[in-house]
Amino acid sequence: MRLSRYFLPVLKETPSEAQIVSHRYMLRAGMIKQSSAGIYSWLPLGFKVLKKIENIVHEEQIRAGHIPMLMPTLQSADLWRESGRYDDYGEEMLRITDRHGRDMLYGPTNEELITDIFRSHVGSYKDLPMTLYHIQWKFRDEIRPRFGVMRGREFLMKDGYNFDVDYESAMHAYNRHMVSYLRTYERMGLKAIPMRADSGPIGGDDTHEFLVLADTGESEVFFDSAISDMTLGDRAVDFDSRDDCAAVVNEWTTPYARTDETHDEALYNAIPEERRRTSRAIEVGQIFYFGTKYSDAMGATVSNNQGEQVPVHMGSHGIGVSRLLGAIIEASHDDKGIIWPEGVTPFHCGIVNLRQGDDACDGACENLYAALTAAGLEPLYDDRKERAGAKFAGMDLIGLPWRITVGPRGVKNGVVELTSRRTGESEDLSAEAAVARIVEIYAGI
Repeated sequence: MRLSRYFLPVLKETPSEAQIVSHRYMLRAGMIKQSSAGIYSWLPLGFKVLKKIENIVHEEQIRAGHIPMLMPTLQSADLWRESGRYDDYGEEMLRITDRHGRDMLYGPTNEELITDIFRSHVGSYKDLPMTLYHIQWKFRDEIRPRFGVMRGREFLMKDGYNFDVDYESAMHAYNRHMVSYLRTYERMGLKAIPMRADSGPIGGDDTHEFLVLADTGESEVFFDSAISDMTLGDRAVDFDSRDDCAAVVNEWTTPYARTDETHDEALYNAIPEERRRTSRAIEVGQIFYFGTKYSDAMGATVSNNQGEQVPVHMGSHGIGVSRLLGAIIEASHDDKGIIWPEGVTPFHCGIVNLRQGDDACDGACENLYAALTAAGLEPLYDDRKERAGAKFAGMDLIGLPWRITVGPRGVKNGVVELTSRRTGESEDLSAEAAVARIVEIYAGI
């Protein structure tokens, strides 16, 4: 993409309503624009990152054997009355009456709707296990929306629902989700720690939140620092193997890690003092096992292998897709702007032409642009007639992980400058070597 043809309305000044880093940089980098309180338009740069995150979530869900679908944003209030949960959300739920006087609601979550779909089409244990998920816009009428996409009223969420014939099968689904979530967050360059949490209005006894440590986080957390060094990496996990999934979950849940609602001072004090940590953290996902809470209330049963009708065991699993943008920025930035991890960057590399209109510099930039594009990458070429300082500041603000700078002196010497946004380190390379380096960086992502 050529910057002269792109819509990137960057701001020089920070809007007064932006209180935290991610909100400030998303507004300044031209990623979002507020439509009304807690509701945002996603401008091209922000939308590109949102789609990158959404694609990673899809890929890891499908890798784990989960089936994508799409449910509507509006739901019938009758389903929620059937589950007994219609009043639990209180004023956070946006209630609507259609022209025929039917009570509707803008879904904050989909347990009731998915249970209705399941009970309408599945009746035998032979069809299980089954996990269905979708990525859909939700609405919760927060009394005080703030912090940009971190606590908005409208948000994009992945929510999935497993159906199993018994407790043991349902806990395998729980474990499978934890493994898939660990892989998902690591691909985005995030350290998201699974922590024992409170289930809230979803219900159930088994639940973990995934939290990213950040000073601006809304949750207070307590954990053993040993978990900070753990990674899943490229480890091969057989999602059909109960033992494989359980082993990973046991490894990640053995170190103490809890939110303030479930914190146990005695267990925490049993950790060696030098490893005890407290922090603020941002929730980016949560998994639940709630058994037969909804299937009992809504009559979702299957015949087991003895021919008996039994309620299915269920769980739900959410990832805050739009919230993740804010969390990534909170975890990865400096005083110049955003620093995107390679897995979610909107463009793979920036190209800065220091002397637009110079035939040699223009030609070198065009060749770089063509070579990167031919390699299947998306460069952002700053081809504007702007001063060099403004171009560098703009690239730093939007946070592309790599920048290639082309100037008259370098072109004369047959080199360009390749710069890492994260470290600030630069090196002079031939144009061919710079392209090869960028291609190599992204080959495994």
